[in-house]
Amino acid sequence: MLFSESSRKPTGKVVGIIKRNWRPFCGMLNVSQIKESTRHLFTPADRRIPRIRVETRQSSTLAGQRIMVAIDGWPKDSRYPNGHFVRSLGGAGEKDTEEEVLLLEHDVPHQAFSQAVLSFLPQMPWVITPEDMKQREDLRSLTVCSVDPPGCTDIDDALHCRELENGNLEVGVHIADVSHFIRPGNALDKEAANRGTTVYLCGKRIDMVPELLSSNLCSLRSNVERLAFSCIWEMNNKAEILKTRFTKSVINSKASLTYAEAQMRIDDTSLNDDVTKSLRGLNKLAKIFKRKRIEKGALTLSSLEVRFHIDSETHDPIELQTKELLETNSMVEEFMLLANISVAQKIYDEFSECALLRKHPAPPLSNYDILFKAAKSKNVEIHTDSAKALADSLDVARVDGFPYFNTLLRILATRCMMQAVYFCSGMDSDFHHYGLASPIYTHFTSPIRRYADIIVHRLLAVAIGADSTYPDLMDKHKQSVLCNNLNYRHKMSQYAQRASVAFHTQLFFKNRGILNEEGYVLFVRKNAIIVLIPKFGLEGTVFFDSKDKAAPCVVFDEEGPTLTVEQHTFHIFDKVKVTISLDASNIQHQKIRMSLVHPVIPGVSVPASDAEPQAKKLKVDR
Repeated sequence: MLFSESSRKPTGKVVGIIKRNWRPFCGMLNVSQIKESTRHLFTPADRRIPRIRVETRQSSTLAGQRIMVAIDGWPKDSRYPNGHFVRSLGGAGEKDTEEEVLLLEHDVPHQAFSQAVLSFLPQMPWVITPEDMKQREDLRSLTVCSVDPPGCTDIDDALHCRELENGNLEVGVHIADVSHFIRPGNALDKEAANRGTTVYLCGKRIDMVPELLSSNLCSLRSNVERLAFSCIWEMNNKAEILKTRFTKSVINSKASLTYAEAQMRIDDTSLNDDVTKSLRGLNKLAKIFKRKRIEKGALTLSSLEVRFHIDSETHDPIELQTKELLETNSMVEEFMLLANISVAQKIYDEFSECALLRKHPAPPLSNYDILFKAAKSKNVEIHTDSAKALADSLDVARVDGFPYFNTLLRILATRCMMQAVYFCSGMDSDFHHYGLASPIYTHFTSPIRRYADIIVHRLLAVAIGADSTYPDLMDKHKQSVLCNNLNYRHKMSQYAQRASVAFHTQLFFKNRGILNEEGYVLFVRKNAIIVLIPKFGLEGTVFFDSKDKAAPCVVFDEEGPTLTVEQHTFHIFDKVKVTISLDASNIQHQKIRMSLVHPVIPGVSVPASDAEPQAKKLKVDR
């Protein structure tokens, strides 16, 4: 039998295992049907892991529990590895249990901070001493304010803008001086380095540093004096930077605002206080910076982020809405980007071999395949010769009568991107950040929640003579090992956050019955379409092979890509209507189920659910 070139797949054979990556696995026990049996099979939550044979006399107690099991060995003649019960995590489906599982499965360090770590925290009550003031610039008189999401207690950054006597503008980004409290090499520093990042789950935060620092002494709250690391520019009204300087400082924020509150101040013409004037100056300059960045080829991509409104008593999600981005979101982002770029250049100029930087590689052409095909299906052309070519073609990508098309295209473009990574400048030669169209970049602006920023603060402090160096900071090999851990922790935290959103989405739909919603086809597969529901920021799969009735005639064309089901052909971006429900038949792998309502395909589509009135009652913001 001859195979075509396209159907051939590279194959390989495992010839040896150098290192076993065994760890305790979370999952559930399948209790043996044989009475009094002590041998049972354990099914891990991670579907890639095989079932594990476990011997235990506690099976009746462990049934319905999430448990942890460790592998002991895998006999040559056995279908399954052998393992032993480690501990119980709690009842399956319970919120605390499932949260624990997703943290363990994504290797997120979440244990309470040890006494050794806590011993390096400052004694309370803590005050800024005259000695501190001698080594810092006193910026307490400046009209500094912070702009953050609602409920934010770990405030990393604050801003100010004021007019100088010479007619130019002074703009400052003030970042919490976390490195003042976390000194190199102690237990607190090692714990933060291991954790790498704060992990934000729905309604819960796993801090990188203890709460005394994250929500209090390092948080740039209003009307309290705080230690900061400031990046200050002098610029003209055209947002051209004339001078840049960095200084350790003391600030006193005049207001802690949410994005919405800051936006209201900017828009309210009756307001003319110092904070509002500062915000208006920042906003005006930010628009110029954004325009310049986009002209250089920076990408504006799209992803649907959802926010859950949690019931204060039950802690269940009662509302689900896609996040709305305001002008003030963009304003803060522009100055954080500017500070990160300015600091990256400074630390690289000073320490060309050991600067901790962040790069974003350009995607290989093959990554864009789905984007090309999707655009082509609507007779739109996409160019990817450079980030600017891609940005420009996305800007003009429009389809008459389909206003949501551009957002969908940007969502697809986001999926084509590579992951941005930390690296040590002495171990790499390609520094370019593709998405931001910047030749150099780092992270400086969030040291409360990212360890990379603490290292960058230390490098910058040495560069300006504000702190002393230490051997590991100047060792490019150790810096590179650190970057590997930071990249791993960052990736796992993203996966954990997605898993948390997925779990809360399931909770949201658990008591909702079946809902009917409109969506768009995002991808077509061999036997399914993947549908995006913008209202909920939710993606789900509609399968066209049924186990309980005759499978429909399905033809997949990879070139399109299209999927023909009976007589109907699905393309990317087609509008469809689906029912959404929660399939809880497998308590360990609950999932959102979608079924096609419209277009109506006889024998395939389901009738619209009578849950429509219930859906209308739901408080869901578009």
